[in-house]
Amino acid sequence: TSFLLKITMAQLSADLNRFLFEEERSPQITLSDVMTIAGERLFGFVFALLGLILVLPFPVPGHAIPFGLVILLLAVQLIFGAKTPWLPKWLVNKPVSLEKIQGIIKMGLPWLKRLEFFSRPRMAYVCHSFIGRLAIGIGMTIMGLLIMIPVPGVNSICGLPVLITGVGMLDDDGAISLAGLGVAGALLLAAAGLSFSGSTLLKSF
Repeated sequence: TSFLLKITMAQLSADLNRFLFEEERSPQITLSDVMTIAGERLFGFVFALLGLILVLPFPVPGHAIPFGLVILLLAVQLIFGAKTPWLPKWLVNKPVSLEKIQGIIKMGLPWLKRLEFFSRPRMAYVCHSFIGRLAIGIGMTIMGLLIMIPVPGVNSICGLPVLITGVGMLDDDGAISLAGLGVAGALLLAAAGLSFSGSTLLKSF
């Protein structure tokens, strides 16, 4: 039963592969174009897509602040109970080279598939209840703010819980979303610990 469920369940990796590599596209696409494959899963889709790009082991110049702002904007909407996300038209309609996006996503698909292997519909109330979405919104707000910090590597590290949480929301997998929030909490504690250690060290001089 679980095997059949895995086959029939929509997965981001399959959606992206079909949209970017199997179907014919114009040389430039927009975020609005890509979002058409998400259906009603827009919050999770955007979190997972941006998180996937953030965690890739190479820098995409100038992406940290705009990605962080989008994550922050969506997270705040979750906190206030929005059912459908809103993004500014200038952002979703900005054209990007298809070839560039294909290169980025091609590198990320194997990692995304590994994560999706463990994901299946369970504890869906985490993804749909007010308390669950509030918790996700708070966690993603913090990650969005940290991603915008101009410190090398921080945006990639903070992109991991965004990716995990987004995949969980896409697949109605509350366990995976909670795991993403757990990673976010661990990163926040680590950052607080480093900050405290640094301030203590400075005071000793």
